[in-house]
Amino acid sequence: MDLGLTDRTYILTGATGGLGLATAKVLVADGAKVVISSRSQESVDRTLSELGANTTGLAADNADPETPARLIAAARETFGRLDGALISVGGPAAGVMMERTEDEWRSAFESVFLGSIRLATAVGAELGEGGSIAFVLSSSAKMPVANLAISNGLRPGLAMAAKTLADELGPRGIRVNGLLPGRVDTDRVQELDSLAADPAAARAANEAAIPLRRYGTPEEFGNVAAFLLSPAASFITGAMVPVDGGLTRGL
Repeated sequence: MDLGLTDRTYILTGATGGLGLATAKVLVADGAKVVISSRSQESVDRTLSELGANTTGLAADNADPETPARLIAAARETFGRLDGALISVGGPAAGVMMERTEDEWRSAFESVFLGSIRLATAVGAELGEGGSIAFVLSSSAKMPVANLAISNGLRPGLAMAAKTLADELGPRGIRVNGLLPGRVDTDRVQELDSLAADPAAARAANEAAIPLRRYGTPEEFGNVAAFLLSPAASFITGAMVPVDGGLTRGL
């Protein structure tokens, strides 16, 4: 299937590893051009070398108000156009609600929530008809995940913000969607499993709760994300798409 990605340009934040990198690989393989970001220039340089041609990137923190303008400028100056963005940030600190500090909540809100909204609205203002924005959220947008209190608090709000933005940008032909990964085998998920007293048992229990009885791969997520961003998904907007092997049970 031709996704119609040839020569289209996308910004991908948090794309030097995990789900963002997996999506970048699919986009580039299908002919798109990408602007990636991460807080570490070393990570950006390493990832650009891995991705090859038709890529550029810069060190940027989603919590920095200047980041959207810098990323948009990089797309325009390097590739002459901008067609969309995959907005992803690292997961906030793990832990239970009663033990989280105000500073942890404030820091997570600045990067995970406000940083995502800031970038989405800036990109939305730049896009023309056919543009597409996708938020990388979590299954915690639909149901709480144990030991991830801050994520449980922020992701549902971002999901509703994404749906609101879809309503506002739809008349201009711009689509906005969310992706809800469950247990995908990334460094982040492996780190969360490692916090258990018995990491192997924790993973086995998590897999047993998934109808497909396994964790997803980053590549499987990347395929879905690239499709949602692409013109092939031209009549999908305001959707929250689970990529979780059937983990979430709600409609």
